Amino acid sequence: MTRHTFLALGQGLAASLVISSAAAQSVSINYDRLSSLEEPLAAALGKVTVTATGVLDAPLGIDLMSGSEQDVNAGFLGNIELAASTQLRNRWNVQVRYFAQYDSDPGASILGLGGGAAPDEYSDNVVGVISGAWGSVIGGNTANLVREQTRRLRGAGNGALAFDQTYGQLSDWGGAYVGQFGPARLSAGVDEDGNFDIGASWSRPLGNKDYRFTLRYTNADYVSGDGLAAFDTSSILALGEFTYGSGVYDVGVGYEDLSSAATDLERWYISSGARYKIGALTASLEGHYGRVGDEPEVSAALGVQYDIARGLSLNVGINHADAQLIQNSVTVIDRKATEALFSLRYSY
Repeated sequence: MTRHTFLALGQGLAASLVISSAAAQSVSINYDRLSSLEEPLAAALGKVTVTATGVLDAPLGIDLMSGSEQDVNAGFLGNIELAASTQLRNRWNVQVRYFAQYDSDPGASILGLGGGAAPDEYSDNVVGVISGAWGSVIGGNTANLVREQTRRLRGAGNGALAFDQTYGQLSDWGGAYVGQFGPARLSAGVDEDGNFDIGASWSRPLGNKDYRFTLRYTNADYVSGDGLAAFDTSSILALGEFTYGSGVYDVGVGYEDLSSAATDLERWYISSGARYKIGALTASLEGHYGRVGDEPEVSAALGVQYDIARGLSLNVGINHADAQLIQNSVTVIDRKATEALFSLRYSY
């Protein structure tokens, strides 16, 4: 090979490592349904770069199953994600990230539950990150980090599909790794109890279309709806996503085994959705069907977002969830609700 060929190969490798490092650093700890689509605000404080992004939301929720005036709830939700980062002499990037959210009425909505517990009135996550060409090592509140790397695209507006994840969840505190290798991204996490989460995704354009495929395996814990039984769970989830023009279409299939001293159960499910944007209007339609033991698990979500100005939008969602299972005197899950949710939202 000539000297110029070696130089070209070296430059290509360096560019690849820089891209891999930058991609690996794009780790968000906002696990909530509301995330900002705006570029973060940034400021330089000496050698440290500080960024901020967040959402302010004023929702009005209506319980469509009761018809009572008391089931019309107005509230406020706000969140912010802050990051401070700097580069070391060896070109490693060091970050501290903090996410905080306040919800004035967390019990007013079925949104975002997805098999887990209801959201808190105030919640936060914090992590430390060290990144290089080899990826990112993260420590802190990493419970849902692998899910964020492999999940389906969130619904538009206030549309949110319940049960669209594993019942089993990692504990809050743990460690994780995320690495980007060309079109493939690998992620893994482990919590303080020894439970673990492993994910892989592959994404790239082919012609005028874009494809994304993900695979995730989770070994975790789930506490029944009545709090009387703790399950050890093992689950696997596969997802395919197709983007063409202004439309995004996806389907995910999953299987979960739940084992406890009181009972053993099998859960399987399929979730699918479509999202389309026309000018300032974005709409999504999602559906979910599964079975837990011998009982069905059903949910659906319709979401609409209308962009008024940069960061400001009007949002609508109609969401339905129905899953009820009592096994050996244990209420494994009990959730039945239909709601409409309207909100004015500002993203920054």
